[in-house]
Amino acid sequence: MDYTLALLQQLADGLAAQFGSDCEIVVHDLTKEDLNNSVIYIKNGQVSSRQVGDGASRIVWETVQKDPELKQVHEDHNGYLTRTADGRILKSSTMYIRDENGKLHYILSINYDITNLIAIDTSIRTLIATEPNKENSEPEQIVHNVNDLLDSLIAQSVANIGKPVALMTKEEKVRAIQFLNDAGAFLITKSGDKVSKYFNISKFTLYSYIDVNKNTSAS
Repeated sequence: MDYTLALLQQLADGLAAQFGSDCEIVVHDLTKEDLNNSVIYIKNGQVSSRQVGDGASRIVWETVQKDPELKQVHEDHNGYLTRTADGRILKSSTMYIRDENGKLHYILSINYDITNLIAIDTSIRTLIATEPNKENSEPEQIVHNVNDLLDSLIAQSVANIGKPVALMTKEEKVRAIQFLNDAGAFLITKSGDKVSKYFNISKFTLYSYIDVNKNTSAS
């Protein structure tokens, strides 16, 4: 019996019960030959839409790439931010589990969905904010090509709304699209495909949002 794995499973159950359904706990097995199936235990997998049998995360691949034999000491990586495919923000921690000889066997990952907390924080900041100081505004990003420019404009459109795409209402998405349209984002080749994918809407819906903005401006 693998007592280390049993302990990790016990910890995963306890942490998930303690912190609730927004807290995902994942155990990766680094002794497996195929890291495309490294997830061997998971609680609250709905947070990242993963399940047992899924593949390694970016940080797992980086760990193996740096040390294929998994013999070197790796420092735990705690309290960093990650993002799901649908734009939800997670506070994550990665802990390396070694055997008695110091060789890595498992990774224990904790991913806590803080998306709603960020939205609450934004609302509170808006409520208590005093007169804005333009000197403290976010500096404009220097871009190297039109793709970087489009990414920068999309990020700014989301920042203007003040919440991740996953929490945006239709009206808020329309406002974000209006910003992009006013900024000339749709003059960039194939920008419609990228924007519609980012906001999880069809291209038909994207064009209808643009038309709504045009009609509003005309009125």
